[in-house]
Amino acid sequence: MTSEPTLTSGFPLGSSAGLVAAFEWLGKPYRLTRVDMLGEMRTDAFKRLNGRVETPVLITGEGRVLTETMAIALWLEARDTERRITFEPGTPEADRLHQYVAFLNTGFTGAFTPLWVALEAEDASEEERETLRKFGRGFVAKRHQQLEAMIGDSNYLLGDKPTLADAVLAGVARWADFHEAIDPRDYPRILAVRQRVEADPAFRFAVAVEDGRPAIGSGAMKGLVPLADVLRETSAALAA
Repeated sequence: MTSEPTLTSGFPLGSSAGLVAAFEWLGKPYRLTRVDMLGEMRTDAFKRLNGRVETPVLITGEGRVLTETMAIALWLEARDTERRITFEPGTPEADRLHQYVAFLNTGFTGAFTPLWVALEAEDASEEERETLRKFGRGFVAKRHQQLEAMIGDSNYLLGDKPTLADAVLAGVARWADFHEAIDPRDYPRILAVRQRVEADPAFRFAVAVEDGRPAIGSGAMKGLVPLADVLRETSAALAA
């Protein structure tokens, strides 16, 4: 028996906030569960859900477990029959969407790795941390330069309404502020897109959920489910 798909929303500053916004824009029923990435995500129970110890994770209505942002984005695309956040398969617009999402989910996201390592490496010396921060800031600046060159004059990455690409960008781009990696004003096109998406009710809802604050969304979210319940349901489905 199928039910609503369930998406994990990692906190603090999870990239999955962008996918929550995408679910809101899509408008189809789904559930959410918040995951503390500094605690709950590192437990053996979560590792059985995703052995790579990462969010996001999507549990489909049929109980299948799907990991990796790109895979979840393609799952959303396949269900976007009204083309609210994607484009008709095989069109130049769809190809461009895939190009953006792939770049954002690989090079752009990966550029922040040295900065996260510098923050989280307990045994690193201050000299090692500073070396990581230096390399990280350089990588982040390079990827921002590349993305800035990709963006045209439209309000969003691919036209005048937000798409999956904008959702993936919004979930990750705020890391630059947290790490003080670049001056956002040096990349005016990226900044303009970010400001539009971050002001959107769907993304504001995603951030409120992430922060554990009361939030009112579009009505598509049908339940904020405790992680323990999701892990129990998933274990039962996999054992069936």
